[in-house]
Amino acid sequence: MFLHVLANTALANVTTAYVWFALTFWVYLETRSVLATGLIGGAYMLFVAFGSILFGSIVDHHRKLRVMVLSGSITLAAFAVAGAMYLLLPEPVLLDLGAPWLWLFMAIILAGSVVEHMRNIALSTTVTILVADARRANANGLVGTVQGLAMIVTSVFSGLSIGFLGMGWTIAIAIGMLALSLGHLVTLRIPEDVVAVDPDDDARGIDLRGSVRAVLAIGGLFALIIFSTFNNLIGGVYMALMDPYGLELFDVQTWGMIFGFASTGFVVGGLVIARFGLGKRPIRTLLIVVAIMGVLGAVFTIREWWWLYALGIWAYMALIPAAEAAEQTIIQRVVPLPRQGRVFGFAMAFESAAAPIAAFLIAPLAEFLILPWARSPEGAAVLEPVLGVGIARGIALVFLCAGALMVVAAGLAFLTTSYRRISDSYEASAPGAATAGGEAGSDAAVTSVAAPAARGGAVDARGAPERDGRSANGETGADGASSEPRG
Repeated sequence: MFLHVLANTALANVTTAYVWFALTFWVYLETRSVLATGLIGGAYMLFVAFGSILFGSIVDHHRKLRVMVLSGSITLAAFAVAGAMYLLLPEPVLLDLGAPWLWLFMAIILAGSVVEHMRNIALSTTVTILVADARRANANGLVGTVQGLAMIVTSVFSGLSIGFLGMGWTIAIAIGMLALSLGHLVTLRIPEDVVAVDPDDDARGIDLRGSVRAVLAIGGLFALIIFSTFNNLIGGVYMALMDPYGLELFDVQTWGMIFGFASTGFVVGGLVIARFGLGKRPIRTLLIVVAIMGVLGAVFTIREWWWLYALGIWAYMALIPAAEAAEQTIIQRVVPLPRQGRVFGFAMAFESAAAPIAAFLIAPLAEFLILPWARSPEGAAVLEPVLGVGIARGIALVFLCAGALMVVAAGLAFLTTSYRRISDSYEASAPGAATAGGEAGSDAAVTSVAAPAARGGAVDARGAPERDGRSANGETGADGASSEPRG
């Protein structure tokens, strides 16, 4: 069953990313505005940040499959409205940056794409339900592999779709794919899918207090979210400037193909994690990966060579699954199932907030200050010894500085007390750790709640496993709460 859910989520993610990539390509090619593309990317991550707390609460208080159906339905409706706008408005009117129609069009597609993240939060909790603790890192690596395959298809077909078909047919194809995904989704059943909540947990909306309480209850968990945010800082820079840099080197069709090739790194990285896992200390793996990503971000545009850019993106993509799987694996072990949706939502909100901040700052700076200076005779002379020559040397300068910052931040994180605390929390929360001897304290208390969920079953308010698939609020699953992974 997990593989069915994963495949369906992959199809939905392909569709939303396909439209979002295509929108970015289309807007830049028609307007040539770095500011517009930066605002698109920044707004996307900003709305993800604001919506994730709500999404996490919805996931915790409803059956996961129902949440996925709701997410798919909203996305399908949003893309249908965007398609109607494209049909009704002439393209020159729609593309006028001074009129409201382009911004409304982008906002509707934005809303449909953002809601898709509710499904991704539900998928992370589904890993906890259906996969045993010892195999969760591998399962998260498999999730990364599927996301990489989706990214390959998305990047290639988005470029080809805009280049040969245009934005209208792109939206039409997306509507068909979403309808197919939703049709398959409603045929699935997850026997273990119950709503396991505490009796005193009556929050149903944006449960910020419950999210914060769940995060702070685990030693070092908030620090883990901070560590993961480091990666998103440089991600915000890439979000704003990666496509403009690529589209300066290639036409849109070729850039889509190049990005598709680079995205195979995502698949390779995910397969490595699926095969070998993350080691005994995933947080250590995370920080090492972030440091290496910083080095790559600093050097892959150091010269305006297309092959260096392509290989650099490939290597960067290969490391993303390890970083994402490390955080998910830790949360799935140390946080009890009834709170995981809110913790994943809080983490997504916090980490996503870093990217729009970077994008909103970098896009205007690049557009009005850095790029004009880098293309002036004086700026070009200053940059030439380090970054060579070319029309995109200003973007390369931004990448160099952002990458260096990432390396420093990851190195300093190794020296913190929080790094040791989250490592200890992870080890103490392993199934059986509480009875194997060792220190008893707050982490041991966490283990008593997390261990039943880690074995694949839901838990009640006292941390006891539920029986016969019955949840704390009386809902009953389709059958008993089996802990075995299902294909």
